[in-house]
Amino acid sequence: MSTRDHGDVVLSAENVDLVRDGRLLLGDVNVQIEQGQHWVLLGANGAGKSTLLSLLGAVSHPSRGAVHVLGHRLGRVDMRELRAHIGHVNPRHVVEQPMTVRDVVLTGLTNTPGFVHRWQPTEADRARADELIAMMGMEQRAEARWPVLSQGERGRALIARALMPEPPVLLLDEPATGLDLAAREQLLTALDEMRAQHPSMASILVTHHIEEIPTTTTHALLIRGGRVTAQGPAESVITTERISECFDHRIDILRIGGRYSAQSRSRQVEAIA
Repeated sequence: MSTRDHGDVVLSAENVDLVRDGRLLLGDVNVQIEQGQHWVLLGANGAGKSTLLSLLGAVSHPSRGAVHVLGHRLGRVDMRELRAHIGHVNPRHVVEQPMTVRDVVLTGLTNTPGFVHRWQPTEADRARADELIAMMGMEQRAEARWPVLSQGERGRALIARALMPEPPVLLLDEPATGLDLAAREQLLTALDEMRAQHPSMASILVTHHIEEIPTTTTHALLIRGGRVTAQGPAESVITTERISECFDHRIDILRIGGRYSAQSRSRQVEAIA
């Protein structure tokens, strides 16, 4: 399947509702993501972040409204084939065989947990896998087997895996889950490096931790109770006022060196202020 030219827009949702079992999970969502943009979806647990990502990743259909993925409207296209053109980084990805890092990265070409019967990667495929492994800072671990990797190493390997088919868009669903401080910083550095080396690729990162936002993030969308409360350029959205509204709690936002941090004020401190 070839993706149709749809200008610079790679993903969009227009007046989208998603209802499951009579419950409104997303309401009147509108968003448009273009080439080279790097979005973060922020909101509390259960706000609808991963649900929205599942629509934009061609995993589920909207109940109402239109979702376009790489120029194709959901409901009028083979979803499984469309997903082959999307890089999806899932930190809960299961590797059942004791495969090496290089082997796991190569399975990104077939989008399968293991090697497909009678399929063999070419020398060019192996060379690309090694380039991506090096970009993620994993060249010393290319031959390491999956069971012995740390959670942080697995996360970086899965990003390399998702990049193997050279997707126009990369989706990251809470990629820093379970990482310690050092591993998280290594992951964020790798993400910034990846984005620098793939300037036309768009990406969406889902998180509910302000500290997990890479410096290369260009846009942000805040969601609360399945509804978008703010969206636009990151610096105008990730503010004390808007984050406090989204999380229904006073949260002071600081930005230093392109990185964000959050601090909750106690009522006693607010009274003194």
